[in-house]
Amino acid sequence: MALQIRSLIRASGELELSLHDDPIPEPQAHEVVIRVEASPLNPSDLGLLFGAADMSTAKASGTAERPVVTATVPERVLPAMAARLDQSMPVGNEGAGVVVKAGSSPAAQALLGKTVAAIGGAMYSQYRCLAAAQCLELPDGTKPAEGASCFVNPLTSLSMVETMRMEGHKALVHTAAASNLGQMLNKICQKDGIALVNIVRKQEQEDLLRGLGAKYVCNATSPTFLEDLTQALVETGATLAFDATGGGKLAGQILGCMEAAINRTAKEYSRYGSTTHKQVYIYGGLDRAPTEFVRNFGMAWGMGGWLLFPFLGKLGDAGTQRLKARVVAELKTTFASHYTREVSLVEALQLDAIGVYGKQATGEKFLLNPNKGVAGRKSS
Repeated sequence: MALQIRSLIRASGELELSLHDDPIPEPQAHEVVIRVEASPLNPSDLGLLFGAADMSTAKASGTAERPVVTATVPERVLPAMAARLDQSMPVGNEGAGVVVKAGSSPAAQALLGKTVAAIGGAMYSQYRCLAAAQCLELPDGTKPAEGASCFVNPLTSLSMVETMRMEGHKALVHTAAASNLGQMLNKICQKDGIALVNIVRKQEQEDLLRGLGAKYVCNATSPTFLEDLTQALVETGATLAFDATGGGKLAGQILGCMEAAINRTAKEYSRYGSTTHKQVYIYGGLDRAPTEFVRNFGMAWGMGGWLLFPFLGKLGDAGTQRLKARVVAELKTTFASHYTREVSLVEALQLDAIGVYGKQATGEKFLLNPNKGVAGRKSS
């Protein structure tokens, strides 16, 4: 049997996090079984783990070996959770580990004993059965912890650059830019010669990015933020932004500053604003407040959602494989992830740990090792 974290939201308005025993499946011909030894706690994972629960109401129960965490889901947001009510859902988008069983196909057999990264959901589990095609063989000597974040953040940051190229922009803006993903995007842009405007909220985040070689870093809490951002946009010509915050005024402020930057070099006035298209894609929800904006950016603009996997569908198999190959080649440099703490399945359901990783704060990223502390199991 294999332990697995499950998330359940009851129709009564209660979130329940717990550990479940699941049988270790026998792989079909095209499948492998991975002993999962590393899986990141990404914001996208926390969205499924916590749902829309108010985690300030979280309470602990159960036993030391089988902890249970409950929290209240506000009644006003329950309709948005309708599709998952009363369903016990496995969590964890991606992870890495060692293939311990393999099906009969050549592709599956080739991975037996190998350290692989994988994406396919339900990775917060001691063992995961997946198609061999969903696995990425890691270079010899790579630890599972080094390959745990091979997919979501690396492919997202690379896909942002691909989106820029496909849509005809020449530079980028990124918010919450000191995150692990933001640091990867900085490395990509520096390596590829792309101008990147970083938006952060704290001085230490600005210092971190400048230490990594970032040229344009704007602090949203500075009294000169709008002027700083506009000047950075004048210098870079960036007309595409990816916003991880979602709520509040920031997306609208970015569009407004883009318009102001364009107008500084405009040859003539137009009451409809510039004809240059300005685009902000919201890809996260760090700020749960409504998205607010003042239409001071003319008529050539767009604001919408952006997600990794629909974009990869547009990019196609060949393009996606090209991005994956770059991730493997630069796994320990451009796409290296940093974690502040490794936790077991049991430790991940402790209130003190939830209080830290649940904040999704820069520099406080946790790594889950489902086989940590399990007798007879190898731990990375």
